Amino acid sequence: MGQHPDRYTSVVDVCVMLRRADGRVLFSERANTRFSDGLFGIPGGRLEAGESLTAGAARELAEEVGVQVDPDSLTFVHVAHHYGEEWGARLGFFFEADAWKGEPVNREPDLCAGLHWVDLADLPDKTIPYVANVLTEIRAGKTLYLHGW
Repeated sequence: MGQHPDRYTSVVDVCVMLRRADGRVLFSERANTRFSDGLFGIPGGRLEAGESLTAGAARELAEEVGVQVDPDSLTFVHVAHHYGEEWGARLGFFFEADAWKGEPVNREPDLCAGLHWVDLADLPDKTIPYVANVLTEIRAGKTLYLHGW
């Protein structure tokens, strides 16, 4: 098959909300990333070639916060299709995990200033706006968010 320059391509992100029994979700404070440094987000990153969405999400959790989850145990909760001049088009798949092995720790101290357990009903002012919007949509029971189109 030939190249089709007019066909759409997008970066795929996978993000996971680790949810404790008390309902709080793990956030990380970004640092030295050149995107939203100083703001809070949830663990996640780019899907790598050859990975399924859930395998990529589990890998990101292990890399960023050192916990192990069974990819089959992740619950899909949302997809966001977003566009920004500085980063282009992206698809973000959001999952939830309420069981994992290990205690969350900051495995990327050069990119993360700390971990925080957050009540989704009371998001910190320092939450990445895009993430805050997605989490608000999730709390409202919605499964699709369009941003920047």
